Amino acid sequence: MSPRLRRLCLYCRLSSRSFASATRPSTAPKPSPNIKHIRENPEIYSQNCRDRNYPSHADDPLKIQQLSHERYQINLQLQPSRSRIKTLEKAIAKLQHPATDPKEKEQEPALRAEAQQLKDETLALMKRQTSIVDHLQDLALSLPNLSSSHTPVGSEPNLVEYLNFNPQSPPTWVHKPDPLRSHISIGSELGIIDFASAAATTGWGWYFLVGEGAILEQALIQYSLSVARRHGWTPVSPPSIVYSHMADACGFQPRDQNNEQQIWAIEQSEKDKSKPQRSLAATAEIPLAAMHAGSDLNAQKLPLKLVGPSRCYRAEAGSRGTDTKGLYRVHEFTKVEMFGWADSIPTSSAIPSSDDLFDNLLTVQKEIMISLHLPCRILEMPTTDLGASAARKRDIETLFPSRMDGNSLDDAWGEVTSASICTDYQSRRLGTRVRGGTLKEARFPHTVNGTAMAVPRVLAAILENGWDSERKVVVIPEVLRPWMGGAEVIGEKKEAGH
Repeated sequence: MSPRLRRLCLYCRLSSRSFASATRPSTAPKPSPNIKHIRENPEIYSQNCRDRNYPSHADDPLKIQQLSHERYQINLQLQPSRSRIKTLEKAIAKLQHPATDPKEKEQEPALRAEAQQLKDETLALMKRQTSIVDHLQDLALSLPNLSSSHTPVGSEPNLVEYLNFNPQSPPTWVHKPDPLRSHISIGSELGIIDFASAAATTGWGWYFLVGEGAILEQALIQYSLSVARRHGWTPVSPPSIVYSHMADACGFQPRDQNNEQQIWAIEQSEKDKSKPQRSLAATAEIPLAAMHAGSDLNAQKLPLKLVGPSRCYRAEAGSRGTDTKGLYRVHEFTKVEMFGWADSIPTSSAIPSSDDLFDNLLTVQKEIMISLHLPCRILEMPTTDLGASAARKRDIETLFPSRMDGNSLDDAWGEVTSASICTDYQSRRLGTRVRGGTLKEARFPHTVNGTAMAVPRVLAAILENGWDSERKVVVIPEVLRPWMGGAEVIGEKKEAGH
């Protein structure tokens, strides 16, 4: 039977006992959340949950503190019981000697009864202790990462800077509203995007790129890879199918059971139910992060920087609206993703930190957006916009004429890249450690990730911002022309014989 896809909420699958037993292969690394830090700072974690819109988890840090105390008390209770059991076992063994006085041997039944009672009590305490440890692990793993001091609290982002845009002198199309200046209309008129055929083939949320549209996709991939490589990022071609527990470890989990965040899981036949669950990767971040799951990284080889193009698959639940029209929010798309590891404890200023790696990643993103001549703004994203793994996130948004409401640009901005620092959230859950350098002890590295190129959105932005309504062509950014046969525009009809 060929595998089928089903859209399934990660929370529902990961909270199912039968699913949980099948999701993790025997080789899967054991997660190591920092329970000690949570136990010692419950209010910080509780407030962080409230700030990040994880209301259902706000009481969990206090539960962790209470359960940790109960576990400590059980350890105290077990110590005298274990000591007494050892004493009784030695006394019973001594009574087995042939020379033992018969009157002393009469004590054996009472000693055995006491030992058995203590063993039963100890077993019950140990079962409770095991249950507490499992519950502590589950609660700690469900908490979002602590937010960075750079992250604004609330729902409003901070504007960092503009790229290719002056708010006092916006693009000319702002003053000349054109209802046809939409990538849907432009792509259909030029014959480079086919939504209708995709709807018949697969359904709404899919698309065909045709002719110069398909070539433009490849140009965006190659150009973004070339920029990332120049900045020291190593290309990787990752798989598009991953173990589902890897997605969860990377932070792709809903805020609560009713959250709409969903991924595509590969349906398993009855005979395969005992095998680990697999899913289609929502982003190359997941397989790239998992490349070093359960591994030790050499401190002297950090930072490790990878960039990978891949197909991405997302259910993108929710009602259809502005964000779901055309190419902006689709079920399958190509994205070039950057992922890196940095030592969490740099021992000198010469060793790049995760902040340095984050800045390097942002440099790549800015260079790409500037060279494409897209009007952009960079935002420091607020706590409510962060996923579970990010401590800090910056987005780059560009203007989409088709999203503009009246003469206001407020709704015209749309995200085209994001960049995140995840500190040790992912490495703790993936069992990735750093060893070596001047420090003897192992530690969990920090991870960063970011978009080098979200192809459909950038392609849509190029069509809308590069549209020449008089000539009925799209001007191709100069940096992409080498990968498009030197063409300067899309849509210009060539005369016969040329």
